[in-house]
Amino acid sequence: MTRPRLIVFADPKRPQAAEALEQFLAFAAGKAEVLANCLEAGYPLENLHQADFAVVFGGDGTILGAARLLCESEVPVIGVNVGKLGFLAEFSVKELERQFERIISDKSLIEKRMVLRYSLFRDKHSISTGKAVNDVVFSAGAPFNMIELKVEVDGQALVSCIGDGMILSTPTGSTAYNTSAGGPILAANLSAIVLTPVCPHSLSFRPIVIDAASRVEIRPVKVNDNTTLLMDGHVQHRLVANDTIVVEKNEGKFLVVNNPMRTQWDTLASKLKWADKPRYSTP
Repeated sequence: MTRPRLIVFADPKRPQAAEALEQFLAFAAGKAEVLANCLEAGYPLENLHQADFAVVFGGDGTILGAARLLCESEVPVIGVNVGKLGFLAEFSVKELERQFERIISDKSLIEKRMVLRYSLFRDKHSISTGKAVNDVVFSAGAPFNMIELKVEVDGQALVSCIGDGMILSTPTGSTAYNTSAGGPILAANLSAIVLTPVCPHSLSFRPIVIDAASRVEIRPVKVNDNTTLLMDGHVQHRLVANDTIVVEKNEGKFLVVNNPMRTQWDTLASKLKWADKPRYSTP
């Protein structure tokens, strides 16, 4: 069998990531061709498609960053957890080594996940664009007064959201900030967008799920000095009143390699304690 071509993402400044990478490189010698460590020396974006897989050593933040780079070339991501939680990191180093032959040969383990794309317009000019694997978030910011966001879906007025902001989440990101804000958990391979208000000034304002093909347009009407657009938790741009932000499905997808030893529901239960039983007292 032809040796797979791999690119790796590992921050050499993080001792755990550097140690895991060193262990994997020793294991992979003769089994795979490692093209580059994209976090150490960089790697031309136009060459990403040459890789068969990307192996990412880190926590969820490292994996999200790699996924944003890789979604256009659709290189499958093998996430190896060397962080604290690692919800998106399916494997430990030992699991990766034990399952390596199956991982590189079993295409059924590769799952397609949708990605969001946003465009920020000010005075009818585009001033910022980007992609989000987890979520696009509108955050009230200092001095922390309530903000107002007018939301349209496919050209139809949906709602005027007054509160601390709003989350537009992918199914992958539904278990992140969305869940903490009271939004629903979606199966990660669905194609949908979750709109979840953050502390809305209404007891009746509940999250909704819309079709992924929808075009969501959000216009801030009332903002604070530091009202901000966030992408996967990273600050993208400070917003002003009457900006227009368009959020829609990105054409390229995030391809993730699932661990054959566990399901997404196992991960929910083990890492987020989803549906954990009450601590019954013993008689």
